[in-house]
Amino acid sequence: MSTTQEATTARNVVLVHGGFVDGSGWRGVYDALRADGYHVSVVQNPTLSLEGDVATTKRVLDAQDGPTVLVGHSYGGAVISEAGNHENVSALVYIAAFAPDKGESVNTLIADPPPGAPVPPILPPVDGFLFLDREKFAASFAGDLPADDAQFLADSQVPWGVDALAGAVTEPAWQTRPSYYLVATDDHMIPPPAQRLMAERAGATVTETGGSHAVYVSKPAEVAAFIRTAASGTTA
Repeated sequence: MSTTQEATTARNVVLVHGGFVDGSGWRGVYDALRADGYHVSVVQNPTLSLEGDVATTKRVLDAQDGPTVLVGHSYGGAVISEAGNHENVSALVYIAAFAPDKGESVNTLIADPPPGAPVPPILPPVDGFLFLDREKFAASFAGDLPADDAQFLADSQVPWGVDALAGAVTEPAWQTRPSYYLVATDDHMIPPPAQRLMAERAGATVTETGGSHAVYVSKPAEVAAFIRTAASGTTA
């Protein structure tokens, strides 16, 4: 269980995307939060290295004018676990995301998958970059999106640097910040049991929803509502 500071009401939200995608997938969540009066920023990480993505995220946090909820999806969870130590961060929200402990990386977290867990169709690295198999992208990443939307994500993939997967967290922010975790129960990229274990370890407030790894795209209203819970400093 983490030792957390007192939660603070926040009106700023910073959204951090994961691997293989860019920040545009947050559009539905962005629109929902903006409609409620939140100031929302979307980080566009190059996903070349964890260190570089943390620096990019911190620059966005520098621009916030007060308490800020920092949200990460998938690999973005590793980014916020490190960048979340920024003084403006009042709470962390993990959306079907990795939540590494000190010294852990995405690589270490995926090294020993649960028996029978789906294996993400990640192709062998080329020149230090990873892609998902386009033909298997929809089933593994975006099973609850319309076929055309899933195909667009498959065909617009952002190269994910192997250095980003290997980047280890040095001081996990969930040890000192209130944390919230949304488990996607139909996720075929990060097994739901692994999500639950990371959430429990972080002492996070947890909710679960039926959704693919792309739950932030498929269920933007539900994801936005969960972020609002974190912004209000409540635990239910």
